Amino acid sequence: MAKVVVLGAGISGHTASALLKKKLGKKHEVVVVTPNAYYHWIPSNIWIGVGRMTIDQVRFRLDKRYAKAGIVYKQAKAVSFHPEGDQETEKGYVTIEYTGQDKVGEKEKVDYDFLINATGPMLKFSATEGLGPGKHTVSVCSYDHAAEAWEKLQESLARMEKGEKQKFLIGMGHPGATCQGAAFEYILNVAYEIKKRKLSHLAEIKWITNEYEVGDFGMGGAYIKRGGYITSTKTFAESFLKQRDITWLKRTGVKKVEKGKVFYEKLDGTKGEETFDFAMLIPAFSGPGFTAYDKKGEDITGKLFMPNGFMKVDADYTKKTFEEWSASDWPSTYQNPDYANIFAAGIAFAPPHSISKPMTSPNGTPIFPAPPRTGMPSGVTGKVVAENIIDWIKKGKPLIKHKASMARMGAACIISAGYGQIYGAAATMTVKPIVQDWDKYPEYGRSLSDTMGEAGLAGHWLKWFMHYMFLHKAKGYPLWWLLPE
Repeated sequence: MAKVVVLGAGISGHTASALLKKKLGKKHEVVVVTPNAYYHWIPSNIWIGVGRMTIDQVRFRLDKRYAKAGIVYKQAKAVSFHPEGDQETEKGYVTIEYTGQDKVGEKEKVDYDFLINATGPMLKFSATEGLGPGKHTVSVCSYDHAAEAWEKLQESLARMEKGEKQKFLIGMGHPGATCQGAAFEYILNVAYEIKKRKLSHLAEIKWITNEYEVGDFGMGGAYIKRGGYITSTKTFAESFLKQRDITWLKRTGVKKVEKGKVFYEKLDGTKGEETFDFAMLIPAFSGPGFTAYDKKGEDITGKLFMPNGFMKVDADYTKKTFEEWSASDWPSTYQNPDYANIFAAGIAFAPPHSISKPMTSPNGTPIFPAPPRTGMPSGVTGKVVAENIIDWIKKGKPLIKHKASMARMGAACIISAGYGQIYGAAATMTVKPIVQDWDKYPEYGRSLSDTMGEAGLAGHWLKWFMHYMFLHKAKGYPLWWLLPE
């Protein structure tokens, strides 16, 4: 019997564990270790943050789902990795610390034959002084954060209804933050809620971003086909902001937040301040900060993880100039080069470099987006890793024939711009490949036949459909395995 341990139950981890158990059956053991009691569909946090959905509409309990599937569930967080075992055991194991199941604080060694790291990112609010829930800004990175954002937004809306002007600042809260798409979606929904209440004349809404151009989205921007014409995501994104009277600050890294004020540095080295009444700013991400040890107990963290805390996989981490970067630098199997039975999926793997061109201010501050790996890429990498482990267990050898590089795969993104069956709207965009391949597509870096964008009510209906479809899949409802990642 083989034992597969999956760390994390987000999009990539949950996808991997569900597929593993379905295809391996009762003969093999699948264990999920996650500090969370719930699975939740992160893309719909935006709607919690504007009061259009409740927390329970985007989440469900993991214990019941895993018990039904026959997956062993441990509500705990991983603490350390021991890929060679120790003096007492030959098998690799992880040390975990329980966060629930009436075992809070208890530690345990969980051994494995195969390990999937799908822990996702640590939200590094601390990297920006004064940033985050409990301080001076809100977030939509988790459902509880999004619920707090709605509470604070309601306070601003109430003031506006009394005739008081309010300033809304939404975007990136760190010079190296990612997830521009989520923040962009949120600002459009906030604008929609204000307009719906006929309060736009009392609102000043501003987008603040570390992107070189609006519409970069951490992927160096793109050229898309729209209505038979070729246009840039810069034009696409700017048009959405202009239509809603939203102004913007680009090439801007937030360095510090105080009550009602942010302090920032521009890419040209100038520094400034921006006031606000309501601010939703995305923090920097990093790996969770695990440590790793060899059989003798010596620290080998550098073998498994990059300095940013994300796990090393089959990528080319050689330091190169931007002009030397290649699509082939990106991983395709997500397998650790030193320990073949360890994989990393979703946000947990370390990208070889950013997708957007790195930029540094004259003061030495890097101001550019980190590469996004959320949503579809997370699901696809989770599936690929699971399929390779399934083959390995069934065939008795590492075939590793399933591959999915972000420099080969495409992704679809739907950015909600308002909620409602009749008046809702969304921008729908497909991009292929996610990472530019300038050798294959020398003019635009991507295939124009597969990279396109449209806006309208149909996109909103599609986002609604995806919300329910992916929750159906995650809950293991009938024929869930037929639904795409």
